[in-house]
Amino acid sequence: MSAAMTRGVVFVHSAPPALCPHVEWAAGGVLDVRVSADWTDQPAEPGTVRTELSWQGPAGTGARLTSALRGWAKLRFEVTEEPSASSDGARWSHTPRLGVHHAVVGIHGDVLVGEDRLRALARANAGDASALLAELDTALGAAWDDELEPFRYAGDGAPVRWLHRVG
Repeated sequence: MSAAMTRGVVFVHSAPPALCPHVEWAAGGVLDVRVSADWTDQPAEPGTVRTELSWQGPAGTGARLTSALRGWAKLRFEVTEEPSASSDGARWSHTPRLGVHHAVVGIHGDVLVGEDRLRALARANAGDASALLAELDTALGAAWDDELEPFRYAGDGAPVRWLHRVG
């Protein structure tokens, strides 16, 4: 039985130019295709570049892409994966300062926090509304969004290349 197929996007928000071939090699290794990305200057951090790679592959490919890219400290990126018949949608965000944040994403792009996690946060922070709000911000990835937002806007209008997993 074959895995459910899905698609997503790798947004490399900023990378030193010397890292570009390594990013292409890592993404290509996961997708089993040769990757040659169109890199453009990243105005939010002069001296770095950005790219977007749209991909198609089995469910779970987003997690594998994230694992392949997360080892480089100077890389800012996000990986999205659309929902499939067997899995929820997801977004992985990475910054050099914060590391990786994973979020389940609903059909309209909202970050979803599970019932059990919400209950645990409420119990752990009972009576302390500001602590509960801080924990919810962490669960929602607010710090990652705050740090990546200037890099997202700087990429408006950038070219996108589609990649398809073979097999």
